[in-house]
Amino acid sequence: MGKKDMPKRSHLKKPTWIIILVSLVCVFLVVGYVYPPRDSTACYIFSSSSCKKISRWLPPPERELSDKEIASRVVTKNLLNTPPIKTKNPKIAFMFLSPGSLAFERLWDKFFQGHEGRFSIHIHASRVKPVHSSRYFQNREIRSDKVDWGKISMVDAEKRLLANALKDPDNQHFVLLSDSCVPLHNFDYIYNYLMYTNVSFIDSFEDPGPHGSGRYSDHMLPEVEKKFFRKGAQWFTMKRQHAIIVMADNLYYTKFRDYCRPGMDGRNCYADEHYLPTFFHMFDPTGIANWSVTHVDWSERKWHPKSYGLKDVSYQLIKNLSSITESVHETSDRKRVTTITPCMWNGMNRPCYLFARKFLPETLDTLIDLFPRYTTI
Repeated sequence: MGKKDMPKRSHLKKPTWIIILVSLVCVFLVVGYVYPPRDSTACYIFSSSSCKKISRWLPPPERELSDKEIASRVVTKNLLNTPPIKTKNPKIAFMFLSPGSLAFERLWDKFFQGHEGRFSIHIHASRVKPVHSSRYFQNREIRSDKVDWGKISMVDAEKRLLANALKDPDNQHFVLLSDSCVPLHNFDYIYNYLMYTNVSFIDSFEDPGPHGSGRYSDHMLPEVEKKFFRKGAQWFTMKRQHAIIVMADNLYYTKFRDYCRPGMDGRNCYADEHYLPTFFHMFDPTGIANWSVTHVDWSERKWHPKSYGLKDVSYQLIKNLSSITESVHETSDRKRVTTITPCMWNGMNRPCYLFARKFLPETLDTLIDLFPRYTTI
């Protein structure tokens, strides 16, 4: 029996050693995949082509953050995690960015009537002191400075408005408007729309074309990577928490001030279209709606949006604008990819727009006549 068993033991050893050898090779390859060789000696063992192939499948190593980045992220994270302070009389701050007098002040006067104590008004007049026709706008100008279209001075004016509006602790939501903006709904509708949701209406989308990521500059590295670069309309509304974060930021603001400007690297970058969309995409992407509640018609594909004159304004126009329930984004590359997204308000599909621009001053009287009708839509 002993002699007959000998060949069987010898026969069993061969596959065992083969299994062990194959296992070692597998472990060696797995280790090489999970921890790819970084130096030239190790790459020589694996072959340089293997190193390149493996590295392509792996995420890049995380870079070490600078002291300024760490400080900025700590402040932003803490502000986002801090519960908002509730007030007995929450208000909306309406912030008007204008070169001078507001052409639609009489229309806004009708809009605000009867709602005293639920709003505040702040005016940044960059060229001349406004002449007012409404008591609500009297003495509401803040210290203003020159604003150049497409330059960082536009963002500076926005921050100046936010800073002044934040001085009132009752201001819980902040709306940026231009001198050509008009309301599409009545005050109560807009107040409830903004106050009873937990997001800021900041437009932000990815545009790989020349008017989107094509404006990005590598000088923004390492803090702002191209994959985070976003575009959006400057006309925002934001909750108090986000307004404070904007005022606290200096690091990312500085990047856009220095490297997002007309003529930068032979390209025209406009900070007011990229700073806030990029900043909030990086730090609170779920806290913004990714569309603006101010309607603008870019269908003519010019440098400036369509203007509405006297012949354009009608009850039907206002009804159409105030009934839109989908936001549309189009890329600026040759593909012209259009993305249509339902406007979701607290999980419900609701009208997207509360305001609209650009309306010419000649439309004022017609809009005032229409106001009692269209604000009940």
